[in-house]
Amino acid sequence: MKSESEQRYSAAIEDYLKVIYAFEEREDGEITTSRLAERMGVSASSVSGMVRKLCELELLEHPKYGNIAFTDTGRGVALGVVRRHRLIELYLVSALGYGWDEVHDEAEVLEHAVSDRMLDRISERLGNPRVDPHGDPIPSKDGRLEPWDAQRLSTVEPGLGGQFVRVDDVDPGMLRHLTSEDISLGERLEVLERAPYGGSFVVRVGIEPHCRTRQLGPELVEAMWVRIDA
Repeated sequence: MKSESEQRYSAAIEDYLKVIYAFEEREDGEITTSRLAERMGVSASSVSGMVRKLCELELLEHPKYGNIAFTDTGRGVALGVVRRHRLIELYLVSALGYGWDEVHDEAEVLEHAVSDRMLDRISERLGNPRVDPHGDPIPSKDGRLEPWDAQRLSTVEPGLGGQFVRVDDVDPGMLRHLTSEDISLGERLEVLERAPYGGSFVVRVGIEPHCRTRQLGPELVEAMWVRIDA
């Protein structure tokens, strides 16, 4: 029987699979080598080479001129990396007192080193959580994800609102800005106004009698997800 370390793929392979999963999870449109190169900050030729390798390992499928897609095996590996990353982020916040803006880069390193045994202990200690500090769903040990319904705040029409349940976490400065604006997950957000041509949003945060109004830029509202009121 192979050891755990032998069953793991390299950090580079895991990073590619995680980025491809992020595209699938959050963005519309085809996953192409050019989009991956832009996201990862590497050349298109480097991405093409890695995608070919991942296809040879039967982790991806990439027909000529077609969309990059997971095989069942590749999706399972990607979900495993995502599970490690999100549980580590939550542990850093819950047990070690990190801020939600400090954990992404730490988890990027630790996700390739932590053992499955330690990860199981972390999950048990945290009560087998369903979401990480940014509201991202945590896959179960067997790769299942809880269904969730939310949409980007940027798509919400004035007069509508819902619970702030998730935020993209790639920009720590954005998370610090939300903290400085006293906006946190779980709050109710209502869009009051949308400036035309990609302008700012005026958003009511919270409920009476403790609500407040904030003006948020288009890049920020694009990163925020809400579950619309029933």
